[in-house]
Amino acid sequence: MIQEKLRGCGAAMITPFREDGSIDYDALARTIDYVIAGGIDYIVALGTTAEVPTLYIPERVEVAAFVKKHINGRVPLVIGAGGNSTSEVLDQLHEIDFEGADAILSVTPYYNKPSQEGLYQHFKTVAEAAPLPVILYNIPGRSGVNMLPETTLRIARDIPNVIGIKEASGNIDQIERIIRERDKNFLVLSGDDGMAVEVIRRGGDGVISVAADLFPSKFCHCIDLAMRGDFEAAFKEYEPLDEAVNALFAEGNPTGIKCALKAKGIIGGTMRLPLVEGTPALYEKFVNLIAKYDLH
Repeated sequence: MIQEKLRGCGAAMITPFREDGSIDYDALARTIDYVIAGGIDYIVALGTTAEVPTLYIPERVEVAAFVKKHINGRVPLVIGAGGNSTSEVLDQLHEIDFEGADAILSVTPYYNKPSQEGLYQHFKTVAEAAPLPVILYNIPGRSGVNMLPETTLRIARDIPNVIGIKEASGNIDQIERIIRERDKNFLVLSGDDGMAVEVIRRGGDGVISVAADLFPSKFCHCIDLAMRGDFEAAFKEYEPLDEAVNALFAEGNPTGIKCALKAKGIIGGTMRLPLVEGTPALYEKFVNLIAKYDLH
């Protein structure tokens, strides 16, 4: 069952750029190898952290193909396909080669703020056209609309191809309701690193993580402890990581993680406008945090 592959800790991949703004595939390969060596359970390509809104569809096609080829079956792969136009998402499903991947992550449509019925109809249309199982992605802080638990549960009940949700609402009561009322095979994954252990403690199935890009072995160990039910040890392991996790989001995502990985020497820090590189102060903070907490 695919759900078993996608429990635990997934790494949300960045898209590194060269100084001229082109995609730096050598740096992307290094990042993939780094998180796999760190013990990540699976990789998520073309999500929020990948700066997808600035990638043209042909670039998304190339990135998906590169990531899939470079992983070469070492870990499961989830590929993002989402947007604020249902028909444009269907275009992505047609253009991207999903063969060899394991699932699709699809975000709630952003900016146009659909109703709950609109969200239902959007995901019904997308899931019915998708060549792989679909994981919903609720992130109201970016999309401008919160998919309510009753809508998530309705989609899960009515559409067999939807197998889970990445929940980044930040509302633990909302997340817990989905956990409590879902079918046992429906995945509930934290979309917030800082809430991951608590979500698992309440019955969740893991996290799709930005922090795992920076310190995969330490963060994966923390999540593994939680998945095994040792929550006291998991919270203790997370405690020294909390300062770094907060720094990752101090100037937004993926600005923070790119700045941190630049401080580690894995990638450059180039962003595509309207996003800009992390400030010198943030860079210096990561240099200090990496040394302080041995995040090598």
